[in-house]
Amino acid sequence: MRPGRKKLIWMAPVAILGMVFFAFIGGEIIMHLWNWLVPQIVGWRQITFWQALGLLVLCRILFGGLGWRGHVRSNMRRRWEQRWDQMTPEEREKVRGRWRGRCGPFEPPSATPTE
Repeated sequence: MRPGRKKLIWMAPVAILGMVFFAFIGGEIIMHLWNWLVPQIVGWRQITFWQALGLLVLCRILFGGLGWRGHVRSNMRRRWEQRWDQMTPEEREKVRGRWRGRCGPFEPPSATPTE
């Protein structure tokens, strides 16, 4: 057996236990904060651990993503900035024209007529 596989065999269960541990801690924290604050402030009822864990997952999906897109977006932005820096002014204007064709003309708010 190769040394890398030996390391993977014991790291996989440790990683799974770590994820379970952090999910448990997150659920407990959400549950205790909710039960401490929300019933007194808003008057809603208390929640269970499983409801708190579901709330944590829901918030992660809605507001935090699943951890995939942020890295991809930053890489795309960095690559685009590198390409933009290497373009000549004529190429930049051509790209701007294509974006205007897709998105329509943009006028700053101060240039729009007021009634």
